[in-house]
Amino acid sequence: MSADGRHVDALDVADSNSGDAAFSRRRPTDTSAIDSTITHPGSVKINVQGAFIVNEESASTTTGTASHHDTRDIRLPNHTAVVSHIAVDIGGSLAKLVYFSREPGSTEPGGRLNFITFETEKVDTCLDFMKQLKIKQQTLNGSRPGELCVMATGGGAYKYYDKVREALGVEVLREDEMECLIIGLDFFITEIPEEVFTYSENDPMHFAEARADIYPYLLVNIGSGVSMIKVSGPTQYQRIGGTSLGGGTLWGLLSLLTGSRTFDEMLGLAERGDNAAVDMLVGDIYGTDYSKIGLKSSTIASSFGKVFKMKREAEREAEDGGGSAYREDGIVNGDGRKSHRKFGPEDISRSLLYAISNNIGQIAYLQSEKHNLSNIYFGGSFIRGHRQTMNTLSYAIKFWSEGVKKAYFLRHEGYLGAVGAFLKRQPRNWGRRNSLDEEGVGVGWLGRRGDSM
Repeated sequence: MSADGRHVDALDVADSNSGDAAFSRRRPTDTSAIDSTITHPGSVKINVQGAFIVNEESASTTTGTASHHDTRDIRLPNHTAVVSHIAVDIGGSLAKLVYFSREPGSTEPGGRLNFITFETEKVDTCLDFMKQLKIKQQTLNGSRPGELCVMATGGGAYKYYDKVREALGVEVLREDEMECLIIGLDFFITEIPEEVFTYSENDPMHFAEARADIYPYLLVNIGSGVSMIKVSGPTQYQRIGGTSLGGGTLWGLLSLLTGSRTFDEMLGLAERGDNAAVDMLVGDIYGTDYSKIGLKSSTIASSFGKVFKMKREAEREAEDGGGSAYREDGIVNGDGRKSHRKFGPEDISRSLLYAISNNIGQIAYLQSEKHNLSNIYFGGSFIRGHRQTMNTLSYAIKFWSEGVKKAYFLRHEGYLGAVGAFLKRQPRNWGRRNSLDEEGVGVGWLGRRGDSM
């Protein structure tokens, strides 16, 4: 942070398509001089000049069915310093891992940030993967054995602290969860082209320009639960609200109602479902739109509002037809023949996804209105790039604010905390964007003045 308190993240960012610089270019810094300042194992200054999201599918390894890796890696073509740490954000449902790797077999400089997710209940699988990183990546990254450091954040950084240390035999540094979220989001907003975007049905992914003037904003982080954080500056933030109805709620209820085992399976069901099969809509009540107050006929009046009526009808059919069985995929008569289709697990999934997303969107709007915030960033593993989720959240913000406020999403929305923890591993006295080092040279590296090891 600069002397006047402005947010000053590292280096200018150029648009990967147009080549236009988003920020004025500073004087280049000699790489060898910077590398010589590293005095602690694991310290790193991330050179993000020219960073971009790779287009090809990630080559990183996943481990069994417990891991999830569909987020594209970020190429750092100009980073040459040794990286000897990895970062993990262990939440109530998911553990998100970020690590740096060189390009195997490539003569090109630089490397990439890799992203992978594990279910927290299978944290041993995550630890096994980290052990493999310790063996393979240290050699590839140029660090020596024993130098690996794990930067940990989230509630699991405390719950599993001893377990991680014993399993890996390395230093584990625990970082504040909220601070890591802000650092990670700031990094993505200001440094990575084609990362932040708005969403609508007509324009599904409209990328926002990378910019330095980003405060204030509201971060809505949707994990197992939901936290809403007002961010006024790099170190000025306050949790102003939230809700217990988040990703864990969806996961838990759908595991009971549909028998689905994984979050991705549930999202897949929701993609195929029709919420009108279980939700009571405005059109069901009025027979048309309620245009006087701006409600379309497809607007949800009551989530799961049709279920009780259908259940009662099924009970009548059972009495009249000699018995029936109720199943999540519809009503089945006693002779095994399904009567007219009612609803299935995919409809339940879509309805519940809408219910939770609408609730989060409205609370986010109310908090942004109360605190006079126009820009709202949605992060967390609940979203996962799922179009129905993003459309619901975006529509809620647009509808309630009458188009005044904007909902933003990220391609790496689930990794804000993990990336923030990764970037926390910094040597002392390295400034952020536009700040100067001791000799008045533009640093051009991501760090914060005065950060300690």
